[in-house]
Amino acid sequence: MTTTTPDLKQLLPEIETLSRKAGDAIMAVYQEEDLGVEYKSDNSPLTRADLASHNCIEQGLKRLTPEIPVLSEESGDISWQERQSWQCYWLVDPLDGTKEFVKRNGEFTVNIALIKQGKPVLGVVYAPVKDWLYTGAEGVGAFAQYGDAAPVLLKLDADYQPDCWRIVGSRSHGAARLEAFSEVLPKFRNVPMGSSLKLCLVAAGESDLYVRFGPTGEWDTAAAQAVVEQAGGQVLDGELKPLRYNQEENLLNPEFVVCQKVDLLWSGRFSELVEPTH
Repeated sequence: MTTTTPDLKQLLPEIETLSRKAGDAIMAVYQEEDLGVEYKSDNSPLTRADLASHNCIEQGLKRLTPEIPVLSEESGDISWQERQSWQCYWLVDPLDGTKEFVKRNGEFTVNIALIKQGKPVLGVVYAPVKDWLYTGAEGVGAFAQYGDAAPVLLKLDADYQPDCWRIVGSRSHGAARLEAFSEVLPKFRNVPMGSSLKLCLVAAGESDLYVRFGPTGEWDTAAAQAVVEQAGGQVLDGELKPLRYNQEENLLNPEFVVCQKVDLLWSGRFSELVEPTH
């Protein structure tokens, strides 16, 4: 199956609008007393907001690009036999950070990415409570928009060297290994944040590293990876190679690091600590 990539510059504003519509659908549920929480087979939460956002995005994408298939966390049962022929497809997490949603801490996002030949070439991450919008697309660049303020170009400084490393990590996965990783840094402090906003903090230059020891799905990272890469940063696996998508039947990412640039100070320790994917 071959699919030509649409004009990303023309498509990006449409996806921004769609992410905001999905955010509105989420907020309609968020403001209710009963969030309609159920649990999947892996014990992860699912709410009516996940499904409302999924339906909004899926319908919108099929209207915008009917020729491009859609893989969403809520439709992740599409067979590998079908997926392996995809050269271009949408990868969506309708509500990334459902645990944050249930806690009502505002740190959850809508993630929409366009993948071409295993690489995210367009990504939109929208946090509806905070009204933060992060976007990135090849040939366009990366931008952040906070509330009603004008969009800000995200461009990382390749020569930047921190005195104190700002590290964002998962609250619930890999804490012991994150501590072991941090020992190689002369000075560091932790930056708390939920969902794919952790990657976006690196893209915006507000964090130096996001180290992920623990499981994630491909839909958790793809949109934000596009933002990070278009800002000049990197999202790397244990071999310090860029994360790739739809390469096998399993839709889980390897453990990874998000950085402004690779530094010999920590790269060896990271590769030692990551768990093998197979």
